[in-house]
Amino acid sequence: MKRILILIASMAISCAAISQNLLPEKWKFETGDDASWAAPGFNDSGWKDITPGSVWERQGYAGYDGYAWYRVTFTIPSKFRKDAETYGGLSLLLGKIDDVDFTYFNGKLIGQMGELPPNYITKYNENRNYTIAAEQVLWDKPNTLAVRVFDLTGDGGIYSDPILLTVHGLSDKVTIEPAFAETDRILKGPADVTIPVLLKNSFNKPFKGIVSFKVISEFGKDISSQQKEITLKANKDNEATFLIPGIQPGFYKVSVTFTSEKVIKKLNFMFGYEPEKIVSPQNPQPDFANYWNRAKRELAAVDPQFKLIKIDSLCTSRRNIYLVEMRSLGNILIRGWYSVPTSPGKHPAVMQVQGYSSTIVPEYVDYGDDIIGFGLNIRGHGNSKDDINPGFPGYLQYFLNDKELYIYRGSYMDCVRGVDFLFSRPEVDTTRVAVEGASQGGALTYATAALNNTRIRVCAPQVPFLSDFEDYFKVAVWPGNEFINYVEVEKKMTWDQVYNTLSYIDIKNLAGWIKAPMIMGVGLVDDVCPPHINFAAYNQVKPEKTYIVYPTSGHGLPDDFYKQKMTFIRSHFGLK
Repeated sequence: MKRILILIASMAISCAAISQNLLPEKWKFETGDDASWAAPGFNDSGWKDITPGSVWERQGYAGYDGYAWYRVTFTIPSKFRKDAETYGGLSLLLGKIDDVDFTYFNGKLIGQMGELPPNYITKYNENRNYTIAAEQVLWDKPNTLAVRVFDLTGDGGIYSDPILLTVHGLSDKVTIEPAFAETDRILKGPADVTIPVLLKNSFNKPFKGIVSFKVISEFGKDISSQQKEITLKANKDNEATFLIPGIQPGFYKVSVTFTSEKVIKKLNFMFGYEPEKIVSPQNPQPDFANYWNRAKRELAAVDPQFKLIKIDSLCTSRRNIYLVEMRSLGNILIRGWYSVPTSPGKHPAVMQVQGYSSTIVPEYVDYGDDIIGFGLNIRGHGNSKDDINPGFPGYLQYFLNDKELYIYRGSYMDCVRGVDFLFSRPEVDTTRVAVEGASQGGALTYATAALNNTRIRVCAPQVPFLSDFEDYFKVAVWPGNEFINYVEVEKKMTWDQVYNTLSYIDIKNLAGWIKAPMIMGVGLVDDVCPPHINFAAYNQVKPEKTYIVYPTSGHGLPDDFYKQKMTFIRSHFGLK
């Protein structure tokens, strides 16, 4: 799924010249796709109203995936023309768009991000910032902005702020940055914390104005609102600090706005306070241990029928590549890719488990010349769809009404069977087996390490999914919106029944069984699997553990985490 590609995102920072937002709040919206909808003269009076900045699923289009268009028509006063011509036109900010956009101004394409199927590339995690030249504007006349959006799965649309059309000008001379001493923006120590902000003025004159500061919790609760008068010295860095007394462990969003007569500038960013002290108690059902012990016994009764098929076209002098087939819980056929170094002897192994709706391919499981890689496609994913294929959306709710048949009971057992496969192979050093994955793969990493706690020696989850569901649905739009539709629209189950089933697969309830050392990667501005749910599970892990928070990353982490993860795994394997 797009959700594992890589999160949330130039540090959820919104820096914009907002001396005046020229865009109306309400736009027009229509599902479907028609090239004529980009034209200024198209009559959209029959379209529904929508407010960009929130996914369309929350605005009456639950479960819709595919193409849709946004349109808005407005007048730009000619009083802005001189500044637009002097400072390089207008700046159009559309926040983040899930997944692909083509943006038109007065019928002309001014920017696009992402690629449509069959060469699909999501850019759901990227801020859109397009420039409109002054000569493209119809001054004092109606102008039309049209945005064509394609959403593959999950949430869709223009879903985050800022949604702004402003004139380039003096505001471009001012920037705002957080100025934490802590590079990961994770604060520890006394509960009275100070948030430092740097305001840079690159203009040759000072600006006197007001700095407004607002903090809200990850659950949307107002924590602090403050204002200060400040004079930004010419060509200088200017610092403002704000005290927040008695803060509680958790994650917080900060909005900082500088306002003067000619300049308005805004910045949003996140920080965390004592995340290892977040309290999110486990809530396993009384038969939780028996549930998983029975699942493992049922799996053990299934003949795995391991089969390796060498793919000569993919083999190199360094590695041999095999397609693996096996039978899992319920006699379900699952597959994966097995990559073995050609150097002789036994090797340690890393099993990679996948993100929601994604496909593991052979290129993903090359861990170097001295480690075996095994990429598992769990049921309903990749090349493991023969017997079960609920699709997306739908996977999360597949047999949700029956905990014995729920999709993730089988998916977690697929991971156990994957470890069975590695332990069946003579070339695997079974004293050195690790598991790693991102998003859903992060949850599967937890589950694999918990349910194989005598066999997995290292685990490396990244932005883990499937955790702390009751809080999760409060802090993230997706997948809560799918469950809202399932419960409140389709009325297939009650919330109590939903949470009962989910408690069996909640990784915070499994985390206490893990015995392997862990390294976890977190994106501080991840709005798909927010840090809160990552730490709800992490804080239940008892062995050696460490985490790395990337303050400007969302659901996709930078390459640095791959390096840190592999250094951690190799160190515990005794490899250089």
